[in-house]
Amino acid sequence: MNCSLRSLKGWLIVVLIGFFPLTMFAQGTSAKKDLPKGWHLLDKDQDGYYGISLAKAYEFAKLKKLKSKTVIVAVIDSGVDTTHEDLKDILWTNPKEIPGNGIDDDGNGYVDDVHGWNFIGGKDGTNVKDDSQEEARVYYAYKAQFEVANLDTASLSPADKENYHWWLKARKTVIGDGSDNGVDLVMLHQALKASIRSDSILQQAIGRAEFTGNDLDTFQTKSTETRNAKSLFLYLFKANKIMDMTNKAFLSDFNEEVESEDKKESSKVNAPEDSRHNIVKDNEKDFTDRYYGNNDIMAGEPLHGTHVSGIIAAIRNNGKGIDGIDDNVRIMMIRAVPNGDEHDKDIALAIRYAVDNGARVINMSFGKNLSPQKPWVDSAVLYAESKGVLLVHAAGNDSYDVDTADNFPNPHFRHSTYTASNWITVGASSDPLAEPGTDSYTASFSNYGKAEVDVFAPGVKIYSTLPGGKNYGNESGTSMASPVVTGVAALLLEFYPNLTPQQVKYCLVKGSVPLTVKVKKPGTQDELVNLSDLSVSGGIVNAYEALKLASTLKTKKGEYSTLTNKKD
Repeated sequence: MNCSLRSLKGWLIVVLIGFFPLTMFAQGTSAKKDLPKGWHLLDKDQDGYYGISLAKAYEFAKLKKLKSKTVIVAVIDSGVDTTHEDLKDILWTNPKEIPGNGIDDDGNGYVDDVHGWNFIGGKDGTNVKDDSQEEARVYYAYKAQFEVANLDTASLSPADKENYHWWLKARKTVIGDGSDNGVDLVMLHQALKASIRSDSILQQAIGRAEFTGNDLDTFQTKSTETRNAKSLFLYLFKANKIMDMTNKAFLSDFNEEVESEDKKESSKVNAPEDSRHNIVKDNEKDFTDRYYGNNDIMAGEPLHGTHVSGIIAAIRNNGKGIDGIDDNVRIMMIRAVPNGDEHDKDIALAIRYAVDNGARVINMSFGKNLSPQKPWVDSAVLYAESKGVLLVHAAGNDSYDVDTADNFPNPHFRHSTYTASNWITVGASSDPLAEPGTDSYTASFSNYGKAEVDVFAPGVKIYSTLPGGKNYGNESGTSMASPVVTGVAALLLEFYPNLTPQQVKYCLVKGSVPLTVKVKKPGTQDELVNLSDLSVSGGIVNAYEALKLASTLKTKKGEYSTLTNKKD
């Protein structure tokens, strides 16, 4: 599942509690200052924002007369808009593949993989868009075996005992344990229906098909019907701090989440449709069956992957949209994340594909609560470690402490005490202006962990590329924080290409900027803690400080060391 802030957990509660009556909705104009576009790139001392001090980093590189070398960054995600004005020229191109000839020119098993590969597509050109939760898949996979009267768990084999453990967790999520009343689907559908109707009224009244909450805030009308429609949207936008979101994006998210809740309810009595198998047609239980998919890395409307890619490498200084972090990066898109939970086999093969094709950093803005084939992913992570490739993973958006809550993938190998040393987990930092009412430098939704989350990075209201060729907009989530760190990692490798993944991680963690104020613990209203209580570094990633640290490290050309790191 993509780790952007596209979850019912936050704004659905507001919808259900505050939806009726419309007369309670406040109106008025908000005069509060908003964040500048690209605030995540700025410097606290010079600009007043806890960004990554990118301009200072480039000034340092210029002062040191550092030479730049192209770095390949793989993005495992939902796909990318290959036609976007700020991305099309920075896409990785396979030098050994002749585009469009239908031949596997480089002999790697993937035909016409010019800019990457799509592991959730069919050879007939069809593509997986929606998929189920991993919990539903696990629950029904083992239901017949474990949901029996008087099951003798003591007699189960070690492998079945492990499967039983994960099945119990999946059953609790799918069926529930009586402690959670869940979502009122009737009310939810009513809310969606009313929102769609209000949107239609507002489009006609305003005179255009698309508008933001900020646009609506200044719009005046004498029509009672239009005022009620405005009140509804403003209440939802203001209460959820999404004033810069468009009506189209809001309704798309709302509809997507309603469909997700419908699927969850249905999964209580029906096994999920195996949509992936129906399209991909591989043997998912056989890891050696790996040459499947297609080369369509755009695949519909790849909003998430397009936004992530732009954060890393949107063309700098071209006067369009937004500047990415890196000025000499090529993005290799590997499509493996559907609308739903990703499959372990696809992720493992995506990592291996990235490594085999020269990626130095892999961004992974996705995650889930169960990982039935984790050993396959562990093996791919170990392979990346052996080849000197850094993996950057989003911590997730549930306000959980991932020191204790399951969060997959992760660097800790199953059936082993080994922990990968080429892995960095990223939480989302914020700015008091980004989430009015939260007033913290931590994102209210971000997962955290004093031992498991290495560093925080800006992840709220991050302005970047969107599908449509020339579109841009804000997205929030650890999905956005992760590519910020990926971009800084690639910047270090651009100027110091012989750094090992362990050295890059060292620079990112040790070079982070500590906060001088306490922050709110995500998921709480007023619990203040030090950022060091929420992460290993206790700071926010900083390109300038990381690059300075990189300049002090000794490197040996052509060698990448792997350090043994045991989990306590």
